[in-house]
Amino acid sequence: MKLTTGLFISMLPVLMLTGCTGSKPAGNTTQAAKLLYQGHASYRLTANDGTVIYIDPYAGEGYDVPADIILITHQHRDHNQINLVTQKEGCVIISNVEALEGGKHNTFNIKGIKIEAVMAANANHDPSVCVGYIITINGIQLYHAGDTSKTEQMESFSSKKIDYALLPCDGIYNMNAEEATECAVIIGARNNIPMHTNPRTLFDKEIAEKFNAPNRLMIEAGQEIELTK
Repeated sequence: MKLTTGLFISMLPVLMLTGCTGSKPAGNTTQAAKLLYQGHASYRLTANDGTVIYIDPYAGEGYDVPADIILITHQHRDHNQINLVTQKEGCVIISNVEALEGGKHNTFNIKGIKIEAVMAANANHDPSVCVGYIITINGIQLYHAGDTSKTEQMESFSSKKIDYALLPCDGIYNMNAEEATECAVIIGARNNIPMHTNPRTLFDKEIAEKFNAPNRLMIEAGQEIELTK
């Protein structure tokens, strides 16, 4: 499965790929799943068996660890820089095109990892070409919201018992920190992480501090954490 089509919209200059601590080796069977925040909305997720997923590659460093899966929420250039990522042979790329094929939000199961496309939408992001993803990895559920504001579908997320919710809060192309806080309360995740805080920087701590969600977890660009249940 490869990205072959999709709406490409240039909204922002490419963010300088500096400011992160660099790559770390993929995990092995004795390690917990890990999440590296590369900056902006870019993440590297590593399963405990070493399976590597990149989400919205664009910012920061750490793209040299070969990918098994690449997820693209939409085709704005600050979310879809697949060329940055080192790919394993047979790497699976899922973009909004595949995620919305057939006019519905699709679910994928790859290497024991469940990837569920969900709604993403606001005045700057058409839900017909934008998605978020709920990823189930090693029994942990992680929601990457993509670029969005509050959606009706979020009301159903509380029943999923999400462990980590990654929510944009820049207030320019997405909801602001106040609305993102409201979304966090609706979703009810065990940990709430601000992202996409400022389109001009990897991470804007001042804006992130305004995200007053319960169980807020602040992750700086370049920081990697172990995911726990």
